[in-house]
Amino acid sequence: MTDTHAPRPGSTSRVRLWVILGLAGLAVAIAAWVWLGNPGQARECPVQAEDAAAIDDAATGELAALMGTGEGRGYSTLAFKDAAGTPMTIADFKGKTLLVNFWASWCVPCREEMPALDQVATEFNSDDFMVLPINLDIGENGLGKAQAFLDENKFVNLPLYADNTFAAFDRLKTQAVAVGLPATLILDGDGCELAVLQGPAEWQTPDGHKVVEALLALAD
Repeated sequence: MTDTHAPRPGSTSRVRLWVILGLAGLAVAIAAWVWLGNPGQARECPVQAEDAAAIDDAATGELAALMGTGEGRGYSTLAFKDAAGTPMTIADFKGKTLLVNFWASWCVPCREEMPALDQVATEFNSDDFMVLPINLDIGENGLGKAQAFLDENKFVNLPLYADNTFAAFDRLKTQAVAVGLPATLILDGDGCELAVLQGPAEWQTPDGHKVVEALLALAD
């Protein structure tokens, strides 16, 4: 009696072949997804591998966690508000290399990092470079909490910019750029991402200054 359920000769091999081809296709699709960016995320900027490599070379010691990227992500439309509640975007700072630091008053590492960022801003802010802090205290009184922290610490060159909707940081999480606070983006004068730092860093150090000086050299 013939077993009608037994696989035909060669059928198992054909199934394995289709599985292998399917997995290969999936790998290609994933590679394309990584290269082109997340679905719906158009490549806003050119790839800047050389600039990213220059930042990697400069990011040592206290700044070793800063990773050069330059993969084509752009943030010119990233939205937030100033202290008066006026809507702004990164495009409002066109022409400046930006050290964009995302922070919140409830984030202890953020609070500890702010004095050094203020000192770097005092020393290096210019027509070509700016430390741009963006506060993420959410809710109706988010701006008030952030301003109270800045006033209490008497920072000289850390003005209040904020997004109390958290939408700006949600964008970073969606693009797998950052997962927690503090987080820092290095952007060129067109709002294009050159580097990313997840977590705090000792910016007011020779290592931190070396990175800023490398950024200024790239902007020349």
